[in-house]
Amino acid sequence: MIRIGQATTRILSPITLGWLAAASLSAQKTIELPGEDRWLDADFEEVFRIGSLMGEEWEQFGEVQKVMFDGAGRLHVFDGQAERIFVVDTDGSLIREIGREGEGPGEFRMAVDFVALEDGRVAVADLEHRAYHLFDANGDFERMVRMGGDPSYTAVGSHVPVRGTDAVVTSMSGGSRTVTTVRALDEAGLPELPEHASRPIERVDLSGEEVARDTIAEAWLPPGGTMRMSETPEGGVTITLPPQLVPGLHWGVLPDGAVAFSDSSAYAVKIALGGTVARILTRPVPVEPMTDRLIRADKDRRLKELAARPDDELRPRSFMNIRAGDVDPAEERNRQRKRIEDLEYWSVVPVIRGLHTTWNGMIWVRRRGDEPVSVSPIDVLDAAGRYVGSYRTGETEIPGAFGPDGLAAFIERDELGVETVVVKRVPREVN
Repeated sequence: MIRIGQATTRILSPITLGWLAAASLSAQKTIELPGEDRWLDADFEEVFRIGSLMGEEWEQFGEVQKVMFDGAGRLHVFDGQAERIFVVDTDGSLIREIGREGEGPGEFRMAVDFVALEDGRVAVADLEHRAYHLFDANGDFERMVRMGGDPSYTAVGSHVPVRGTDAVVTSMSGGSRTVTTVRALDEAGLPELPEHASRPIERVDLSGEEVARDTIAEAWLPPGGTMRMSETPEGGVTITLPPQLVPGLHWGVLPDGAVAFSDSSAYAVKIALGGTVARILTRPVPVEPMTDRLIRADKDRRLKELAARPDDELRPRSFMNIRAGDVDPAEERNRQRKRIEDLEYWSVVPVIRGLHTTWNGMIWVRRRGDEPVSVSPIDVLDAAGRYVGSYRTGETEIPGAFGPDGLAAFIERDELGVETVVVKRVPREVN
């Protein structure tokens, strides 16, 4: 039996200005965007909404993990709890359902992510099959593509399609669409996790029987910026976490297959294709040091959230996605309080907190607010280096997906906590 424990990182990076990684890239063209905000109006037209306890049975979603449009504007909704994809027409009506649990062709052992290709085909990443299921535009199963690599260790991140191709872009670090999942297939011992000097963003070709991978960009990996595991003398596993608010990797795919990404503490959006960063878009937003006040405020926020969490949501899950067993709620609550108090933090507060690319190649960038994790403004840029404007704090969220004809899908929760997907139409200038 593998036992999972947690420990916190004790060594912080000596880098006090996290933007040094961007500054080291001297061959690229750097474009400095205006520092003054130009405010945009977020009065978007609502097209339809799905998801309701009182609606059709299919739209009583358990957990909407991801949404995506195809080239015809059909919305695909991945319900992770049901391990099923619902394909919805442009009027909000159900066209078909894709997938179910099982061992047969096109059936999922553990579906963790998916993409809707431009022509309506669907690819589903299945962790336990170690393969991608491919479905045609009618939802019929076509074939499986093996993930390849070391069979004792499988890691699946977020995926975004490359328009007009059989390829997707993926990274094990960052991405706003899914939570990275890792599973050790050999439970007899601790898998040897690969060591990385960077955070690669890869192009994965699904046209063959096994995937072929090419690196689009080698994003900066902050020192101590990844989770590490080590075995204990008792046979358990200690997880060493990176500092809180370490510069994240935020990325999205542009229509030509290039990738826009942010990997440092500064306001620096890099545009890369074929392993080379062609240009960097910056705004003069200062990088602020992490202070004791900010650390205390963030820990207090976490403690408040923990206090409000019901006992039945305190059950820990192991690193291997296997439920860790029954625990005493009071003991687990105390353990999590101690973990929060022991957290260590990165030396500065990263400026960029999220990034998403649109159907027509715009880049939506969420920057930090007044507090490190507070609600914050959203900037809209284009890949050529034009600043379109910004949405004020709290005026809109970044959509879960952008589609053709200005379509955008937002994942929301109603007052009862029921997940709803709201499709709106946004102006062309921001899509």
